[in-house]
Amino acid sequence: MIIAVDAMGGDRAPGAVVEGALHAARDRAVEVILVGQSSAIAAELARHDSTASVRVIEAPDVIEMHEAPLAALRRKPRASVRVAAELVAAGEAGAFFSAGHSGATCLAAHGAFGLLPQVDRPALAVTVPTLTGVAVLLDAGANLDCRPAHLVQFAHMGAAYAPLAMSLAGRPRVGLLSIGEEAGKGNDLTREAHLLLRGAAIEYIGNIDARDMFTGRADVIVCDGFTGNVALKVGEGVVEAIEQMLREELDAALVSQIGALLSRRAFARFRQRVDYAEYGAAPLLGLRQLALVGHGRSSPRAVASGIAMAAQLAHAGVVPHLASALQ
Repeated sequence: MIIAVDAMGGDRAPGAVVEGALHAARDRAVEVILVGQSSAIAAELARHDSTASVRVIEAPDVIEMHEAPLAALRRKPRASVRVAAELVAAGEAGAFFSAGHSGATCLAAHGAFGLLPQVDRPALAVTVPTLTGVAVLLDAGANLDCRPAHLVQFAHMGAAYAPLAMSLAGRPRVGLLSIGEEAGKGNDLTREAHLLLRGAAIEYIGNIDARDMFTGRADVIVCDGFTGNVALKVGEGVVEAIEQMLREELDAALVSQIGALLSRRAFARFRQRVDYAEYGAAPLLGLRQLALVGHGRSSPRAVASGIAMAAQLAHAGVVPHLASALQ
């Protein structure tokens, strides 16, 4: 399985991306094509004493995080994220991964691949930890403004994708993220989407409150991209704040420090359960080929996980599976 990687995308690129790609190539048996400024990539490769081999393809342009994505893609036709997408479209790679500008990644993938039949908008499907395992939330930021019919499409794609992302005994339970469980709660978008979802051929459980997002009540959580992105970042900030508060409290007294030593394994397990680096990336569902978007702050471990996830989903045939389910 060959994965094209935007080597210039992310807050810590190209260093973290190159290191993560080498880990994926060496430890996870994935063939990697690094796309970007070849001189910068070569300098990073020279820093690592690795037997893993990767290919490098030149792409001179880089889309910065502050740039408007559509205008930037027009100004920079040889941007690394676009070249990576074109490799997949040409059949030279099975999927591509980028931890760079998410808007540019979505637009580049959309332009290179096109949409599946029955799909009007692609959606980012993020795996989130819950008390009972994991759930899939979509859309996580690809579409800031949605119509009710788009949320219904997201629900169908999420229900088809969830069994590939987690171990489920039955049909995925699909919930609509709202400000309350009652059918009349929410804005025009959620109220109308709720009515449509009640007649959809999925296991729809109704509205779920935001506080149930991490309880495991739903296997698939559906919302517009603005709401989903805000919810994810709030959750990420809460986890980081709790970790910092715990460290401060445990450092406050000798007894607490002894307790911290005894609890080290529990803290490590907690961090593993909530760390986005465990999953590495979110697939952009609804396209004719496979693209994955990583966290902007991706570490080498997160990059390696994202590349491995891309290979796993490509091998599992997630795109034809979704196309079949949407029929």
